[in-house]
Amino acid sequence: MTETFLFYDIETTGLSRAFDQILEFAAIRTDDGLTEIERFTAKIRLRPDVIPSPAAILVNRLSLADGLSGRSEYDALLEILAHLNRPGTVSIGYNSIGFDDEFLRFAFHRNLLPPYTHQFANGCRRMDLFPITLMYWLYRRELLRWPEPNGTPSLKLEDIGAANHLFSAPSHQALADVEAALRLARLLFKEKRMWQYLDGCFRKEIDSRRIDELPVAFSSAAGEHRLALLVAGELGTRQRFQAPVIALGHSIAYPKQSLWLRLDLPALRTCRAETIPESTWVFRKRAGETGILLPPTARHLEALEPARREEMEKNVAWIRSQPALFEAIAGHHRRFRYAFIPGLDPDASLYQTGFWSRADEALCRAFHAAPATEKAAMPGRFASAEAGTLAQRILFRNLEEVLTPELIRARELHHERICSPTPMSDFNGLPRTTPQTALAEILRLRQSPDLDETGGRILDELYDYITGRFGGTPPAAQSGT
Repeated sequence: MTETFLFYDIETTGLSRAFDQILEFAAIRTDDGLTEIERFTAKIRLRPDVIPSPAAILVNRLSLADGLSGRSEYDALLEILAHLNRPGTVSIGYNSIGFDDEFLRFAFHRNLLPPYTHQFANGCRRMDLFPITLMYWLYRRELLRWPEPNGTPSLKLEDIGAANHLFSAPSHQALADVEAALRLARLLFKEKRMWQYLDGCFRKEIDSRRIDELPVAFSSAAGEHRLALLVAGELGTRQRFQAPVIALGHSIAYPKQSLWLRLDLPALRTCRAETIPESTWVFRKRAGETGILLPPTARHLEALEPARREEMEKNVAWIRSQPALFEAIAGHHRRFRYAFIPGLDPDASLYQTGFWSRADEALCRAFHAAPATEKAAMPGRFASAEAGTLAQRILFRNLEEVLTPELIRARELHHERICSPTPMSDFNGLPRTTPQTALAEILRLRQSPDLDETGGRILDELYDYITGRFGGTPPAAQSGT
């Protein structure tokens, strides 16, 4: 099957994967030589139950009129899903696996669409241009101008794009960011041997084979413990996005995750059985996904400062001298499970709920195929209470014309919950934006000396929208001033 690349980007109402929404989606499909085939854009109107993050709306420079126009979320996601799942599609963006892809997964979940098929079905897979760019910054710097605002390296797309003239329109517009990402990819693609190697990092079979070829430091009851140099965005510029690691084995609860213990931290040698959580740092890696594992050759390790290489050597020697404690460290992280969150809102329950039953999956397909008038009678037929609630929300968020008294009451209860000053939390325990927190943020942003006239107008419109729709009390009124 011939693959095509789908470069894409999203602009959103905020950072919460569970509770915010996509406002703009843009994509450019190319052949395997990065020649454009087609492009697709979707502007999605603001859902009636979303309270936008004022800071995010300022970054996107979206007026309220723009936000309230466009297609319904449900209608747009049906088409976005089809683009991502076209056979042989490699979906790719800048930090897409770290942000955009998870945002899409939650959007598909709350609209009863399959959240994972674009990762594996029909010859589809994912790549991420951000870690690819990290590798070029580390090993092929001559291909680009690398920005250093305030003397610190920046690998933000907006900074790399400005330094290399990749933008034809302001950044933080979905299509402009996609065009810039594609231009960046074409520059990197010129070094084809490097590109092909990094392409293999996002192919499960190749990545798994490379991991199996890493050198073994020693073996234990948990298996072979291999050494590697991890390249990952979360390590940051101060660490040059790299850290030496050793394999602990695979997670027992999540067997597709391999676990890698960081070796350059002095705190590791202070570890005791009772302090494992706070004195060890472990990276969770799935084959074919972000987190590039390089063999710990002299060439790769020379990128680490001498002090970090020395810490690595000390920690490897310490681990070898503490087999029982190392086994306890490995066992702790291998047995780890994410905590069950009681009362988690269905919008946020993707990871906790897991896959629907086969009967409910079939009912999801029937729901999408049914005319709008028939959809209204279907929420009560789901075996899963969460799926039934999500079906109700699809209807009252997107299909006002078919609402029954029962659905209208469900919408009212949902609205009351959103307006409560006590926020619901997402799967990470992070709070949903409330009217009160959004209004407080607007007042804070109004004090910024960098706020221009357009930004002030955007904040004023948003303030009026939130107070009018959600009844939020301005913080000044709450304090009696």
